[in-house]
Amino acid sequence: MKPAAPLEWNVAAMLQSPLFAPLHPALARMDEARFPGLDEYNALLAQRQPPIAVQSGKPLRFVAQEAGRLPFAGQYEPRCYLEGEVQTREDNWHDLFNALVWLIFPQSKAAINARHYRSLVAGEGRKEPGETGSQRGSGRDMLTLLDESGVLVPCADAELAGMLRDFRWKELFWHNRERLAGAMGFYLYGHGLYEKALRPYVGMTGQGLILAVESGFFGWPEDRRLTHLDEALARYLAETGELSPRNLTPVPLLGVPGWSDQSTREIFYEDSGYFRPRRLSFDH
Repeated sequence: MKPAAPLEWNVAAMLQSPLFAPLHPALARMDEARFPGLDEYNALLAQRQPPIAVQSGKPLRFVAQEAGRLPFAGQYEPRCYLEGEVQTREDNWHDLFNALVWLIFPQSKAAINARHYRSLVAGEGRKEPGETGSQRGSGRDMLTLLDESGVLVPCADAELAGMLRDFRWKELFWHNRERLAGAMGFYLYGHGLYEKALRPYVGMTGQGLILAVESGFFGWPEDRRLTHLDEALARYLAETGELSPRNLTPVPLLGVPGWSDQSTREIFYEDSGYFRPRRLSFDH
């Protein structure tokens, strides 16, 4: 199998894709000619009012990735919490999207970082230089899934939420698509998921967190909706004592109406390899 061709920097294509819609406010400010770097990320940060800060109170800043074995305070999550510094690799799609999600969803990203840090300080998964392996508990597992593959699902209709939780994909995405448009939304959150969205494929699935909203939410301007979701997720992370991957539900993203050409055809939703019934897969 031939390796995939390198991805070219194409802001226009991302601005036309519904998968990247939450990032459009930041993408629209980027240079169309070249892949952004630390200077561009920090310039966008400087434009934010009020300034973005992590929960320790330190202002956020994107810095170069450090290599080698690092002491605890220099590792990714502790350094972010203690110094406000997000280690970022140059010319890296994964880290680009991490930076963009920080710009759009700063409160919830700070909340994820703070919970990671508190868990590490408490000894859950803390590694000293030279140690290998993972000791993450279910709380940090959920945080990581949300950060990498999360989808925020605002919902004003409990019945639709039940369809999503029960994997009733065709009923939700096909038979109720008109109802869906005004009562449930899907917002990519995980930066790893955005990287996958550069080359969408059947099988592409996010980890959804359903957030209850009032019906008027779907008539708000997009910037207000993004701010509300950021605040709602930050509040959820602050108020939920025990986090678990069980709190998330899979979302077959190409099935969201309008997110793929396949979503215009009823037969697409008969593909049980993608739209898997609960009894066969996705149970935690």
